[in-house]
Amino acid sequence: MECKGSTDSDMVFAGKAKKRQAAEPEPENTFSRKVAAVAARPLQVVSLETLQVNLGYKCNMSCRHCHINAGPHRREMMSLDNIDRVLHIVDENPIKTLDLTGGAPELHPYFRYIVGMARAFRKKVQVRCNLTIILEQGMEFLPSFYREQKVELIASLPSFSRNGVERMRGPEVFDKCIEALRILNGQGFGRPGSGLLLHLVHNPNGAFLPPAQKSLEKRYKEILYNKYGVSFNNLFTFTNMPIGRFRDFLNRSGNHEAYMAKLRGAFNPATLEGIMCRHMLNVAWDGGLHDCDFNQVAGCGVAAGYPADLRDFDYARLLARPLVFKEHCFGCTAGQGST
Repeated sequence: MECKGSTDSDMVFAGKAKKRQAAEPEPENTFSRKVAAVAARPLQVVSLETLQVNLGYKCNMSCRHCHINAGPHRREMMSLDNIDRVLHIVDENPIKTLDLTGGAPELHPYFRYIVGMARAFRKKVQVRCNLTIILEQGMEFLPSFYREQKVELIASLPSFSRNGVERMRGPEVFDKCIEALRILNGQGFGRPGSGLLLHLVHNPNGAFLPPAQKSLEKRYKEILYNKYGVSFNNLFTFTNMPIGRFRDFLNRSGNHEAYMAKLRGAFNPATLEGIMCRHMLNVAWDGGLHDCDFNQVAGCGVAAGYPADLRDFDYARLLARPLVFKEHCFGCTAGQGST
């Protein structure tokens, strides 16, 4: 995806990007045929209560399974103009949740601004946190800031074992994650009755489907509490998506076709009601509108004929849009699904 916009210090912003056009209609693919075979009509959005905003691809980590290809070298950041557009949209429309992601969204210079304004508008704010970010120099304020703003945290911890985490995220990362979880627990996050929610996210360590969510959540809670004294609220299991850095891994290891066959074979029609794209809208760092973060990375905008940029945001029209599918969508409908 080509990055356009003005440059400020070492970051690329997108406040003055050209007005984009909506994506052309997606040619029929295997996933579209699967859906057509089981659904009475084309899948459309059910609700638009969540606006998911990717603040940029810069991250303090370079995880092996990252679909964004995020890392310290990435410069893409959302412009202040687009952040203000997001806040105006959230304030003026029946959007209940602002879901902030990245990269590491906390690295954006206006992170505290967008969180504080959204909370002032009485909106729920979710932050996709990699845990290690709160240990970085200059980020010591984050735990107390999260508590003050009553942010809901969705934190990546792909395994409850040291080896599982470090194979995907690098040496010494497991200990950092445990330290971060203890700090967050100390602020009340993940503690019963605190009202401060801390959820963890599991990703399989390789070209596998995740196990059943509830049984895995029980194991996570028992092991993390008994061995490390940390607690959390819920565990979410996500299939590794065959895009970005994980797709590169599949190609290098010669497993791409086998993994796609596994995802296609595990297609579960019962997951279609709850897939993320039916309940949200994704905003890219450059202001582009997408059905989900995965479509954003794949360069796939919303359906042709619907607003494709923050500048053209129209709540009613976007609520009525059909969804655009690509082959990676099998990742959200495989087995128990990723919701």
